Amino acid sequence: MEKYVLDTNIFFNISSDLNLGKKTEEVIVNLTTVIKKLKKEKKAEFFMPPSIVDEFLSFFEDKYKPFLTDFLSLINVKNPTIDNVFFPARVFYLLVDDVRKRAYRGLNIGEEEIKNAAKKFLSIKQELSKKEFELSVGEIIKKFRLRYRQATRFGFLDSTADLDLIVLTKEIDGFLVSTDEGVLLWGKTFGVKIMPALGFRRRLENLLE
Repeated sequence: MEKYVLDTNIFFNISSDLNLGKKTEEVIVNLTTVIKKLKKEKKAEFFMPPSIVDEFLSFFEDKYKPFLTDFLSLINVKNPTIDNVFFPARVFYLLVDDVRKRAYRGLNIGEEEIKNAAKKFLSIKQELSKKEFELSVGEIIKKFRLRYRQATRFGFLDSTADLDLIVLTKEIDGFLVSTDEGVLLWGKTFGVKIMPALGFRRRLENLLE
């Protein structure tokens, strides 16, 4: 029996290759139908860590809608046993090196944006009102946040929930299903089996045949 660990983003990244619907509710309902069939035929099991379930439910005001409870009733909600799962030391060398490089890139971006802000305000001749100043600063901060986020978070694990996915996948020897490039990249680095959305859809189709 195959095992799959599901990430939150597969339900909300409609532009992915999962092709189970054009809206999140439609994706969940269609995936629920597929999971019911596969579980009944004992072909596959589906898992989510509690942290990912919480993240998933946070997108809905009414967390007890029937389509949500139907879906979650079919999911094995399991915390990874973090004390019993081991990874090669090499992974942590790569992780620390990546963190160091990202911190350095973030520092460089901070310095660049400070210089750009100084140039902008030094070129202004008249005194700004409080509102004008806040608007000008707001533009600079917005740009800085975007560049900083791209430099430090894109392609990286930015939460313990991401790590829960990887460790649980390793523990149960399953497939990690995600559209997050960072989760897939580091899942592969940690040595777990990864499955992007397109591969997951095709695999489901094969199992249903």
